[in-house]
Amino acid sequence: MSFQTNNYQQYSINDKLYQLTEREQKALKKSWAQTFADDLFPKIDESMFSVLYSDNDASRPNTPVNVIVGGLIIKELFDYSDDEIVEGAMFDYRIQTALHTTSFKEQPFSDKTLTRFRKRCYNYETTHGVDLFHDCVKSLAAEIARIMKISGSLRRMDSMMIDSNIRKLSRMELIYTCIRNLTVTASKQDAKLIPEELQHYLDPNDFNQMFYYQRSSETNENIPQILADADRLLELCKSAFSESDDYKLLTRCLSEQTIVEDEKRRLRTKEDGGMDSSILQNPSDPDATFREKAGKKHSGYVANMEESVGKEGTVVTDYQFEPNNTSDSQLMKDHLEADGVQKECVIEVADGAYSGTDLQETAEENNIILITTALSGCETRDILADFVFNEAGTRVIQCPAGYAPKSCSYCAKNGRCTCSFHREQCANCPNKDKCNAKLHPKTAQVHVSKAAHERAKSQRFTQTEEFKNFARLRNGVETVPSYIRSCFHLDKLPRGKQRGKFFFGSKIAALNFRKLFNFRCGRGNYAQNPVIE
Repeated sequence: MSFQTNNYQQYSINDKLYQLTEREQKALKKSWAQTFADDLFPKIDESMFSVLYSDNDASRPNTPVNVIVGGLIIKELFDYSDDEIVEGAMFDYRIQTALHTTSFKEQPFSDKTLTRFRKRCYNYETTHGVDLFHDCVKSLAAEIARIMKISGSLRRMDSMMIDSNIRKLSRMELIYTCIRNLTVTASKQDAKLIPEELQHYLDPNDFNQMFYYQRSSETNENIPQILADADRLLELCKSAFSESDDYKLLTRCLSEQTIVEDEKRRLRTKEDGGMDSSILQNPSDPDATFREKAGKKHSGYVANMEESVGKEGTVVTDYQFEPNNTSDSQLMKDHLEADGVQKECVIEVADGAYSGTDLQETAEENNIILITTALSGCETRDILADFVFNEAGTRVIQCPAGYAPKSCSYCAKNGRCTCSFHREQCANCPNKDKCNAKLHPKTAQVHVSKAAHERAKSQRFTQTEEFKNFARLRNGVETVPSYIRSCFHLDKLPRGKQRGKFFFGSKIAALNFRKLFNFRCGRGNYAQNPVIE
């Protein structure tokens, strides 16, 4: 299938819209479809998806990419299924108007169009490590921000937990399920491969008999037999099925949940170690991880969203989707590295989970001012904010009283500077107790680090009115997770990190279009945002 741009976006003389009455045309122009057609659809960059198709012009042309991407956004906008958006494109003038297909004799969608497009994007990302759909959603967000006159110089960030649609399994249920899956896969290919003593795993009622219709003591007695069955099944399937997903999942499950001791397999205990949050939760979603946050246990993923703020509203200009054992600080680090150096200074406001000296330094290198509204860890002495360091933080140039140290040594291991002053300078200084100066016969010593200095400056900044404005501004981003969860049905995300990220991106694009439509209609009730001079 060759790549071609969509050149059929002009109205023809036989266009379906000309068959509408004047009243119907007026209503259509006031609907969401006209805003979508005028502002969003023309901004979909088809060229970035050209790598998904052949460069052989003799092959059949592709379905217009902007129609597919637009259809995916509309699908999430109204919570349609794939079949419903295909049918809607056939019979709904609003969808046809939004996608510029009113002049088409036949709508370009089929029941497999969206599925095949997603698969092409998945395969390209797997091979090349580039998420084309994420880049497209981010590009559209930038265009929406431009229309809404949001410069992007003021941004805020928040994350949300997304539970995978998987059943919570006990350790033995997990191992049993992996055995059953491989047994079913192997029996379909070679019915004679599975011996009679393992045939019970093919029985749909065997799981209930094993775990629900037996006493706990009887279930525990079956553990050695289940583990022995797992080892035997792996040996039987080693030559023919070692590259299958079910074989790899069973191998992974056994390596995480069990240990071989004296040539006998047993369940792993806490004393053995090795069981962290990344272990397999359910073979239905191998990418899902475990995390406990705010007293709640989650199995799934974490989404991180960056929202650009302006007087006219907000737009989610970037997002991330990772296993939920990824910390907020790691998400911020990845975001800063991916965004690179900004042409103009950007203020990024986030909560305390995104704080860290290394993050502050990375942000500064990228022309970003990172402001966190809470500081994790112990409070440090306020006086440390008044010390003056060299740029590398390896030498103290001046103390709060204005004295230059007599000598200064730096310890790279702990990042601290040991400064020596004349004894009389510290003995008569009002900051002596605040600096914790140690007086000696001829000198006085003070220990201080650049990290403590920066933390003290951050603590002092939290007491200013400017910081309080930033804190109020950051609170607004808390509405995004709750809104997208309630209005865009995150519980329906497909399993798997790659697929979940694709669908989540579609929902972000739909959310941004809603913001644009409200802006065009002049009915957005936006909170007043502080103006940064």
